[in-house]
Amino acid sequence: MPNRTRPRPEPEPAHEETLFHVLRTLDANPRTSQRELADSLGMSLGKANYCLKALVDKGHVKMHNFRNSRNKLAYAYLLTPSGVAAKASLTARFLKRKMAEYEALRVEIEELRREADRDT
Repeated sequence: MPNRTRPRPEPEPAHEETLFHVLRTLDANPRTSQRELADSLGMSLGKANYCLKALVDKGHVKMHNFRNSRNKLAYAYLLTPSGVAAKASLTARFLKRKMAEYEALRVEIEELRREADRDT
């Protein structure tokens, strides 16, 4: 019987961008709490938790327990080798999208300048 599995759909750019920012933040500061992550990225605590769980489930992030200065249990979120590779891939796609947006804005600004010069 032939394999009829469908190819995995590409993640939405907005979802990819969120994961990119989460991985980038964790790479810079693995001991960031979920609340700090949510606040710094402007997302809800629930969304931060969802993103972290997805990254852990994919094997991109590993959680390590430690006790913080207030003797409370906390976690360090460490990028795994596959997490580093995913971050690199997401970075390349993020940069490509931003460069395309920049070019489109540059063209639009130039058109608006020409229109403004013509109208004056």
